[in-house]
Amino acid sequence: MIHHGQKSTIGLEKAGINQAKDVHWNLSPSELIDTAVKNGEGVITDTGAFMCDTGTFTGRSPKDRFVVEDDKTKDSVWWGPVNIKISEEHFDGLHQKMVKYLEDKTLYVRDAYAGADEKYRLQLRVINELAWHNLFCNNMFIRPENGDLDNFDPTFTIICAPGFKADPAVDGTRQENFAILNMSKKMILIGGTAYSGEMKKGIFSVLNYLLPHDHGVLSMHCSANIGEAGDTAIFFGLSGTGKTTLSADPNRGLIGDDEHGWTEDSIFNFEGGCYAKVIDLSREKEPQIWDAIREGAIVENTRFAPGTTTVDYENSSVTENTRAAYPIDHISNAVEPSIGGVPKNIFFLTCDAFGVLPPVSRLQKGQAMYHFISGYTAKVAGTEAGITDPVTAFSACFGSPFLPLHPTKYAEMLGRKMEENDVKVWLINTGWSGGPFGVGERMSLKYTRAMITAALNGDLDNVEYHKHEIFGLDIPVECPNVPNEVLDPKNTWEDKNAYDDKANDLASKFVANFEKYSDFANEEIMAGAPKATA
Repeated sequence: MIHHGQKSTIGLEKAGINQAKDVHWNLSPSELIDTAVKNGEGVITDTGAFMCDTGTFTGRSPKDRFVVEDDKTKDSVWWGPVNIKISEEHFDGLHQKMVKYLEDKTLYVRDAYAGADEKYRLQLRVINELAWHNLFCNNMFIRPENGDLDNFDPTFTIICAPGFKADPAVDGTRQENFAILNMSKKMILIGGTAYSGEMKKGIFSVLNYLLPHDHGVLSMHCSANIGEAGDTAIFFGLSGTGKTTLSADPNRGLIGDDEHGWTEDSIFNFEGGCYAKVIDLSREKEPQIWDAIREGAIVENTRFAPGTTTVDYENSSVTENTRAAYPIDHISNAVEPSIGGVPKNIFFLTCDAFGVLPPVSRLQKGQAMYHFISGYTAKVAGTEAGITDPVTAFSACFGSPFLPLHPTKYAEMLGRKMEENDVKVWLINTGWSGGPFGVGERMSLKYTRAMITAALNGDLDNVEYHKHEIFGLDIPVECPNVPNEVLDPKNTWEDKNAYDDKANDLASKFVANFEKYSDFANEEIMAGAPKATA
């Protein structure tokens, strides 16, 4: 039996660890914070949150993430730049070196769950070199009840040792840092980096493999909320599209902000917390996140306002990727447990800085699968004087870096679930209207919220629609609390020919991006592609 604060290595046999200087099991957040401060790992802010740096790496390192190729994975994983192969021999060699490295270290061990649905959850054991990393895992994974810790038997283990560095010439890595997933041995090794998100996204990648491959459950990189009537909605979108803002609705309960599974009868959160970007955070823009950053929360790579212990969220001197990690119960309207029914509405959020896509449109099944695989948004290259061309960004299934299987596998599952559950899928453009960036204006947040509310309330079910000439999307001709003239993007452009040119150009970028998936995509998916006009 494993007890709180137990010092021995008993229970670490699965991880191959039989010796350590000291072992602390399942310490409370306050104990971990006290320890981390004493260890010099960080400091306390004026809200009681723990502030620390992640060192050299202030984000994930996708080129240093590997998956072990073995009998289980060799024919099922989508190998390539997302899932880079490493041999079983290299994994075993690194594992042995890490175990040796940890023998004279103090370790912080945490038992936790990934997955709010008990039928599909992983039982995790996380072994950390840093106390604040263990606090991060307490915040981000689901916290067991004390009684559940008796005879806890992990189904997946993470060993995270930022101080351990690989030898690329011997260990099969690219650099000294690495994150390696072993699906057969049910273990993740992380070394040479203190960026905590590697642990969170490592487990997300594992679930993205196991749930669809072994259980037929669709795993998704999305947020989810639920209305008073029990209606679940899910939101997909890349950075800058408004996913956090639009899913954080005070009139709806938050199921989760980032990672979910879709079973035959439910949506469930994988996590027990939130890992929010906090660059330029303000109480006015994001009151829920602002209030969540209190005792027990972590802020990463932030800085204080001069002469204070108040975080200056505008300070990006370390990185633009400043983050906060806090338990989901720090959000006042979080639902417990983090489970909802099958969704009635799905929203694909995009910030189209070219001003081409409609602010709201309804997708047919084939279109939904196509746009899901595309995972499109646009990034504005800069805001200096003059017109700066936007840059397209595509990320398969709105989460390409975390997909061990081919994107078409997830898209086909989405299509089946749409059909089985009569789910409506909406494409919401939170980007530009009346012209591209530099000419038009960004869509009003008030109008975007009104469109989402109308979809959720069923107000768009019985209105008239017309099809977009190039993308084939169904555009409503009216929407409550939104001027009719903004619904068709072409109508908002003064120069209609310029709109057609820009729309054709964007369509060609979609088609070019999709070429790498087309050999695996069925006819229905391919029929959802835009069709450029002469």
